[in-house]
Amino acid sequence: MDLKLNGKCALVTGSTAGIGFAIAKALAREGARVIVNGRTQSGVDRALAMLMAKNKVDVVGFAADLATADAAERVVREHPDIEILVNNLGIFEPKPFEEISDDDWRRFFEVNVLSGVRLARLVLPGMKKRNWGRIIFISSESAVQIPAEMIHYGMTKTAQLAVSRGLAEAVAGTGITVNSVLPGPTRSRGVGDFVEALAKTEGKSFAEYEKTFFTDVRPTSLLKRFAMPDEVASMVAYVASPLASATTGAALRVDGGVVKSAF
Repeated sequence: MDLKLNGKCALVTGSTAGIGFAIAKALAREGARVIVNGRTQSGVDRALAMLMAKNKVDVVGFAADLATADAAERVVREHPDIEILVNNLGIFEPKPFEEISDDDWRRFFEVNVLSGVRLARLVLPGMKKRNWGRIIFISSESAVQIPAEMIHYGMTKTAQLAVSRGLAEAVAGTGITVNSVLPGPTRSRGVGDFVEALAKTEGKSFAEYEKTFFTDVRPTSLLKRFAMPDEVASMVAYVASPLASATTGAALRVDGGVVKSAF
């Protein structure tokens, strides 16, 4: 299927690995000009090399922490034609509620929520001028099923849903759509490393721990395995495309059926 993304300029934040990298790859393969972002130049260069190794794609790098205002303003200044914004940048950290400090709450909000809010605010004038744009927040099933082991993370994912819906209503009637995508447990780099470490402490292989995880921790999963980043990226690429023009203000689940709801 041709997603009609040829020549569209897309910024994918936090895209040197995991879900972000998979999204950048999917958009680039569809012909979009993709800005790959990471905090370090070495990480960005490595991601660009991987993207260009087997594909003829139009990708450029932007090495900076887009959770900061200065970096956000600079990327939009250098790339004023951003038509697709994928707010993927985020952090997670299991921690007992009693140990989550005020600074932790602020840090999670600033990185997971405010970074996307700020970038959306910066790119919106250009999208309005062109009367076309796509803003996508990468949320999580944790937005609707707050994990007891990282409540501060779940809070930020819920906040993204509120921002996404509100912004979609603010641009109603235009050619701009705003949506959030809710991955379920996904074998991204961070999660993969975390699960590998847990499996090792219990003397299990990844496959053995995965089976236990979906029996005990996420028993409502219908997929019964970790999704792969490319599976999430496929949904994002479609939502970013002109073909998804009637999809806006939505919270789209790629959660493997973890959320036990038909809606």
